[in-house]
Amino acid sequence: MSDSVSLIDPPPTESRDAARIADVKAWLASQFEASAKEVPAFEYTSRSVAHLYNLATLSQAKTKAANIVAADFRQKAAEYRSQAARIREILENVGLAQESLPSNVVSSAQVLANVANLLNIRDTELSSFLVAMGDISLRKTAVEEKRAKVQKESKILLDYTRKAIARLTYLKRTLGQLEDDVAPCEAQMENWKTNLAVMASKERQYLQQYNNYKALLNRVGYTPEISHGVLVEMAEHRKELEKKTKPILDTLRSYQDLPPDKALAALAIEDKKRQYAAAEKYLEDVLHSALATND
Repeated sequence: MSDSVSLIDPPPTESRDAARIADVKAWLASQFEASAKEVPAFEYTSRSVAHLYNLATLSQAKTKAANIVAADFRQKAAEYRSQAARIREILENVGLAQESLPSNVVSSAQVLANVANLLNIRDTELSSFLVAMGDISLRKTAVEEKRAKVQKESKILLDYTRKAIARLTYLKRTLGQLEDDVAPCEAQMENWKTNLAVMASKERQYLQQYNNYKALLNRVGYTPEISHGVLVEMAEHRKELEKKTKPILDTLRSYQDLPPDKALAALAIEDKKRQYAAAEKYLEDVLHSALATND
């Protein structure tokens, strides 16, 4: 029994979709019928039905609202026509029908009606005109204030534009100068690159020479303590020692002319050796003392 019921009664979702499809078909038929056309054939998918159903709902709501507004306008128009007929009847009874009035009065009344329509007032009372004129004056003042503000802003923008144009002109002129200076600068840069390469080569050469000289000084026993002043002082001591040893050397040379007496010659040689050893010892002591003083 439950199976037969489930086969007969469709699910709620399918029932709702079928109702929506029916509403959509009815709305499409009414819309195309108004324009004397047939509804085109298309596939009713869930997406298209949902979209068309939303359009139909929105269209029906707006149509209903438009019908309400139109009915209100028709009612107001009927009221205005009845009021106009009543006023025309009153005017005709007092002899102020439009046909009996002079043309200038009709023209003035028409101008007055046009002004009332322009001012959006419903009567021709003086107070209504004054209120409308006051409202127009206020709106005019607001427009003038806004116009003054816009003119001020326009003036500021114009000033900014002039400054921007001047700055653009200056930048263009500067760009032109820079473009003119590109070629000389590139040539100068190439010259600098060449000179830099030469200087780098010279630097490597000088470093190699420095290392060679340093190795040479290390081989000959040079130390930082041996300075120019020490060498000068040692040279002066050497000169003094040469002055002191010169008489001895002269004496030794004079001994070469003596007769070849072996015993005397041996004694003289021993004496000169002692004197020479004493001179060398004195020279060493002087050198050591000079080095110690420099330290």
